[in-house]
Amino acid sequence: MRLTTRVSLVVGLSLGLAACGNSERADVERAMDSMNVIDETNLNDIMLTVADPDEAVAYFRRATREQPERLDLQRGLGHSLIRAGRAAEAGVVWRDIAEHPEATAQDRVDYADALIRNSDWDQAEAQLDLVPPTFETYERYRLEAMVADSNQEWSNADSFYETAVGLTTRPASVLNNWGFSKLTRGDTEAAERLFTEAITYDPDLFTAKNNLVLARAARGNYNLPLVQMTQIERAQLLHTAALAAIRQGDVDIGRGLLAEAIDTHPQHFDAAVRALRALDTEVRN
Repeated sequence: MRLTTRVSLVVGLSLGLAACGNSERADVERAMDSMNVIDETNLNDIMLTVADPDEAVAYFRRATREQPERLDLQRGLGHSLIRAGRAAEAGVVWRDIAEHPEATAQDRVDYADALIRNSDWDQAEAQLDLVPPTFETYERYRLEAMVADSNQEWSNADSFYETAVGLTTRPASVLNNWGFSKLTRGDTEAAERLFTEAITYDPDLFTAKNNLVLARAARGNYNLPLVQMTQIERAQLLHTAALAAIRQGDVDIGRGLLAEAIDTHPQHFDAAVRALRALDTEVRN
């Protein structure tokens, strides 16, 4: 009797330990799975931000082959292709994502972005028209403004640009685009204000500085604006002002600006040298 009881206790204890061991193993496996998800998420974020764009493309292409059902990996591939400057390939990826039953409004916006990068304005507009009006994001309105610009729908473009500016804390690039839109319409004063505002948000945005010089030059003002610039940037902006002056018939001013650009640049400024030589040759002939 005592033996039977003892055996029962041992068996019960063994089963209890086995159950406890299985439970612990399950807990460990769940914890490891959770850690793997966290690690993968971190790696995906790194690939989408700081990794070399071509390496990111290779990573997400491999990942989508292994798990083709995962939309997040397909989105990673689409974003990585854009970062790598491979907009045509990105367009194919985003088209497939946009046609997926679980596609979101953001997916259509990203698809429209890829289409615009491929200069497919009509298709981009069609995709944006499918985005619900309640989906109000900076990226959506930035693209809407660009499409309106391409259609020369100026009042719509201004409205979309203004909305986009209000939806971001980093509006430099969209202010620059809005300024360029104004410049192409001949509204140089508005363009100058927008380029200047863009530079206040991002003092390193050289495109806005260059466009600002063009806007001022269009009114015959070839003096460089009072904005932060490096010595190389100063030389490049002088070169831009020189070419604008020459195109507008102010050849002597242009020649002087080219010479100043050459003297200002810390290295050999081949583009300015060639422009000055071509100008002198044309005058002699």
